[in-house]
Amino acid sequence: MAEKSLAVITARGGSKRVPRKNIKEFCGQPIIAYSIRAALDSGIFDEVMVSTDDEESAKIARELGAQVPFLRSPENSGDMAMTHEVVLEVLRGYQQLGREFEIVCCIYPTAPFLTAERLKESMEKLRQEKADGVMPVVRFSFPPQRCFVIADGLVAYKWPENRLKRSQDLEPYYHDCGQFYLLRVEPFLREQSMVLANTAPVIMDEKEVQDIDTPEDWEMAEMKFRLLRKGKD
Repeated sequence: MAEKSLAVITARGGSKRVPRKNIKEFCGQPIIAYSIRAALDSGIFDEVMVSTDDEESAKIARELGAQVPFLRSPENSGDMAMTHEVVLEVLRGYQQLGREFEIVCCIYPTAPFLTAERLKESMEKLRQEKADGVMPVVRFSFPPQRCFVIADGLVAYKWPENRLKRSQDLEPYYHDCGQFYLLRVEPFLREQSMVLANTAPVIMDEKEVQDIDTPEDWEMAEMKFRLLRKGKD
């Protein structure tokens, strides 16, 4: 019989632009701690596990209360590993242990703005809207329809027909927040994608979102995080 829900925090050991990124200290604690705590505090998961190929990351994850029942394979530990392949491997690993789940939530380890409340809200949305997936998105701060390209060293509108249109008259575009994907396992196994055909959005505020791919991103994320925390103190 399938258990209800599994949280998978993906934390491979290698990172070139920010070395040891997933366990690097962020505002006083390993950055992965925020993802683990949000998942545990939400109370919506039967198991919170960390998928990693790195023994130090596994040790830190266990100390923070997550499970690491097996390590990630070398095939899914390189730069080219796809998120959906990592999640598939985790589900197969649990299957070999005699455990199956109805819902899986893939959470990135560098998501310090993620909260337990957001995860609970997303689970409720998944159920109420009968969606196959839920993911957080944020609106582009500038309309992409008025973007420029550089051709032969000169600036030009990509879509000249939009140059005089007001921002409020252009369709809003959104992008992935890079925090989590909440998925029903059956359609995920069928579609093998993190964004399923029947996916509902959770629209986030820009101040709660920050890509962390470079040292400069890291500094910006810490500044935003401190400002948010200050506002709640």
